[in-house]
Amino acid sequence: MRQRAAVLCGAAVVVAGMLTAVPADASASHTAQGAQPIWKKCGTTKYPTLQCGSVTVPLDYANPRGQQITLALSRVPHTAPTYQGPLLVNPGGPGGSGLTLAGFVASALPKAVASQYDVIGFDPRGVGKSKPALNCKPGYFDPVRPDTVPRLPSLERANLSRVASFAKACAAKYAGVLPFIDTVSAVRDMDAIRQALGAQRLNYYSYSYGTYLGAVYAKLFPQRVRRLVLDSMVDPTGVWYEDNIQQDYAFNDRHRAFLAWVAEHDATYRLGTDPALVEAKWYAMRSALAKRPAQKTVGASELEDTYIPGGYYNGRWPRLAEAFAAYANNGNSGPLVAAYKALGAVDASGDNGYSIYAAVQCRDASWPRDWAEWRKDNWAAYAKAPFMVWSNAWYNAPCAFWPTSSLRPVDVSNDALPPALLFQATDDAATPYQGGVTVHHLLRGSSLVVEDGGGNHGISLSGNACLDKYLVAYLDKGTVPHGTGDIDAVCPKLPDPTPAKTKSASVEDRGATLHGLLGSRG
Repeated sequence: MRQRAAVLCGAAVVVAGMLTAVPADASASHTAQGAQPIWKKCGTTKYPTLQCGSVTVPLDYANPRGQQITLALSRVPHTAPTYQGPLLVNPGGPGGSGLTLAGFVASALPKAVASQYDVIGFDPRGVGKSKPALNCKPGYFDPVRPDTVPRLPSLERANLSRVASFAKACAAKYAGVLPFIDTVSAVRDMDAIRQALGAQRLNYYSYSYGTYLGAVYAKLFPQRVRRLVLDSMVDPTGVWYEDNIQQDYAFNDRHRAFLAWVAEHDATYRLGTDPALVEAKWYAMRSALAKRPAQKTVGASELEDTYIPGGYYNGRWPRLAEAFAAYANNGNSGPLVAAYKALGAVDASGDNGYSIYAAVQCRDASWPRDWAEWRKDNWAAYAKAPFMVWSNAWYNAPCAFWPTSSLRPVDVSNDALPPALLFQATDDAATPYQGGVTVHHLLRGSSLVVEDGGGNHGISLSGNACLDKYLVAYLDKGTVPHGTGDIDAVCPKLPDPTPAKTKSASVEDRGATLHGLLGSRG
């Protein structure tokens, strides 16, 4: 990390005043090749100008006249005389709904910029309001589940039985659909949306898994890309088994950053000033909950579900610290159960999102089918990074039993694009830093903007004015920064939260809103 910081400091000096303009052709001339959506008002109090529509696409693009499916869309229409075309947005996942994200992006960008675009959200195939929407096994995450850490053979058997039953349920309900729930099919849907909107080229802005969607779209349809913004990037060279192993190490580091923050605020939480001691108390809480779940709701597995979201967004740390302190200091499980219900519990929408997550990841790439390989790799990771390893392993383990064959990951290397704008935090746990550098190398001519010391997942339009100035310049005029080496611009991270700042749940800032839309798994 010290070496990385030195590189970042060097890049910051070079960036000043060095901008390159993307070609300004905004030709979004309407050359529709399919039925355009019929837009209806569906505004909310927060996003009153939101409209909703849909498009119909083939389930199987190799059989375009066969079974059709419906993709749900949302739109905030442009109002400025200058029209730069559709800006398609995606929150990640796989399995994330993007309908509300369109309203957020349109409201979070400066009005002078947002008004030049039709900001378009969509629910990818199988998700949310798109039809059919998959839900393989309702209630799959209901508490209390077996402890994720399989220290006993009985625990391993229980977890294996559980994940195998999920794969079997998906096969029974959606045998004819699962072969077509994958990244490439979703990318072809994106191009069908472009055609239905009558746009010659597409502007695209995404987070997390959505960055992989964007990179694959750019590979398959490079001539259709106008502007491309990727925030918190999936490493496309590790799809998906290796990427998940790398997440385990990064989440362990991020969880320790949370525990160090708790120790720093010992005056509030009274859990000690030594981060190692605070960590020991957290694992003692986990052990106690494994034996006696809090209110028959939060066991060891549910505790992990509750604290993993803190690795995505540090705005959740005060609430998580309060729950930890109440349980560890006073034996009060009320705040912990409330935090689980707010952050970790899975409802019907979450069941749908997870069904798509599993379907896409299991279909996209090959996974080990021999459980002995999973066992070996995950115990090795657990020895160094215990926080999330086994929770993550079981989250992905249906892929060991998945009923469809696997595809090959897409080589997203690309030298046929206009300059793309990339954002990455150095301490991001869900998509570790090196993945952002890898994508930067693979997309020739792209510009990488780094948040130095930042650990949140999804960093643009989250309150960091330094990052947002690059986003706004790119969407407005097409300008991107240029530095030397791997990095083109550097922004300092936002300050960590303070215990007092977020005690009121009614106080909601832009970062909290964004991260509520991005979710906290995947």
